[in-house]
Amino acid sequence: MKDLFAREALAQIPKILTLQDRNPHSPTYGCFDRNFWQYKIIDFPSGMSQEFVLPLALAYETDIPENPFYHQQALREWVAAGIRYASQSAHPDGSCDDYFPFERAGGAAAFSLFACIESYTRLGFYDPAMLAFFSKRADWLAQHQESGRLTNHQALIVLCLELLSRLLQSNRWDKAKAERLEQVFDWQNEEGWFQEYEGCDPGYHTLTISCLARICDLNADQHLKTSLIKESLIKAVRLAAHFSHPDGSFGGEYTSRNTYNFFPHGFELVGRWLPEALAINDRFLTGLAHGKASCYADDHIIGHHTWNYLLSWQDFVAERPPLRPQPQGRVWLKQARLLIDRRQNQELYLALNKGGAFKLFCNQQLVASDTQFSVQVRQDGQLKNAVGHLVGDYTLEVNEDEIWIRGQLGWAKQKQMTPLNLMILRLVMLSVGRFNPNLIRRILQKVLIVGKRAAPFQFERCLRWSEGGWQVHDELYAKDWRSVVSAGIGCDQTSIYVVMSRTFQVGQLQGWLDLTPQVQQLQPGETLKLERRLV
Repeated sequence: MKDLFAREALAQIPKILTLQDRNPHSPTYGCFDRNFWQYKIIDFPSGMSQEFVLPLALAYETDIPENPFYHQQALREWVAAGIRYASQSAHPDGSCDDYFPFERAGGAAAFSLFACIESYTRLGFYDPAMLAFFSKRADWLAQHQESGRLTNHQALIVLCLELLSRLLQSNRWDKAKAERLEQVFDWQNEEGWFQEYEGCDPGYHTLTISCLARICDLNADQHLKTSLIKESLIKAVRLAAHFSHPDGSFGGEYTSRNTYNFFPHGFELVGRWLPEALAINDRFLTGLAHGKASCYADDHIIGHHTWNYLLSWQDFVAERPPLRPQPQGRVWLKQARLLIDRRQNQELYLALNKGGAFKLFCNQQLVASDTQFSVQVRQDGQLKNAVGHLVGDYTLEVNEDEIWIRGQLGWAKQKQMTPLNLMILRLVMLSVGRFNPNLIRRILQKVLIVGKRAAPFQFERCLRWSEGGWQVHDELYAKDWRSVVSAGIGCDQTSIYVVMSRTFQVGQLQGWLDLTPQVQQLQPGETLKLERRLV
């Protein structure tokens, strides 16, 4: 099973190499943003893309028979070129952009710095100019606080500073490391999950675990420091175990950031001293073997999982306890407002903070994925979308065999860029925005990610356990139905901007439940009612 991690990751290396400018005489030699250097359809390179040096470095040192990249000198040269281009394309303060010029994106700076330091160390480079660049970017990260609560970014910054401190044998960033690590601990809820914007996202949670586990491993000889990290990791790992689906998939649209992310490396490292962590990877590997993992092979996000899988292969724990069934019963995370119910042969994963979006498994197979009501409305000549899956406060009643969720639909965030919008954004960033990129970031987060504007539809959802299965009773009320163009329930709808969401996963092959014919028969003030038995 171990080699599944390596095979899955190595299959992405040809695409990553296609994304890189590998011409030594090109002014963009080493750049991984093909939209910039090849297609020339954007006017700046994404700094995040330089993270792709790490998958190449790890492919270079992954010794399995089917790896054609093992110890190929060309890969060393392309990794070095990628690190140099990260430096060449950075701002004078060491920061970099991701989605718009002068953005100075903390996440892009941290991911690419981690990849560059790790690649430099593993491949045994010696280049004072690279080291100077690493230090400059680390200084910027140590001083920079981005808007929004993204714990995975904070943990990654600590890891970057830790790795660079060891590489340079310096205590220069000790204070910054301690402060950021304390922030990670502060942002961990008592239920075990780490804050990601509006709540708990198990996918990004596994990335935070991966970073903390590596920090813990690097400091194995410092008991006082690692004891606090281990305490945090134990809570985090036990929380993550709840979200391992019976078919081997992980996460989904019922989580705060709608991702199927899964970063396994941390569980291998933690599994050395907490063997129960290994079961999480074993379940995921079973799903990986049967095609249940999500696809992340697009031009911008292909790197994260590739390097994490290869690290998992390298640090795979050989001796593993036997895999036991998940315990029966209910897990209700009241602060995350997520509920997991396992009884008989069924497992329900329910988002009480997202209008009752859910996944249901029976006999270890997905039988229902539901992202709540979606209504397309024509207003003032425009089509708008009212949905029930946005994070919000809902009226809840949770009993043993009956769960009620009541509330309002919200308007989906469907803002698109236009030529005029892009021109305005460029003008803003070339003038006042370049001096306050965090202000622009906060504005874009409010427009694209956080918050909910109520739509004129009230819903009521009841999930009832009866005769050995779950039944769902839905009601949707509107004063006037005449503006409704289409209505239905989808298996994978999301309505906020999250870079790692909206990836394909085989569970999304479930069909759209079209409710338009029923809605068209409703009179003003009437209620749409829907009864379903799921199994």
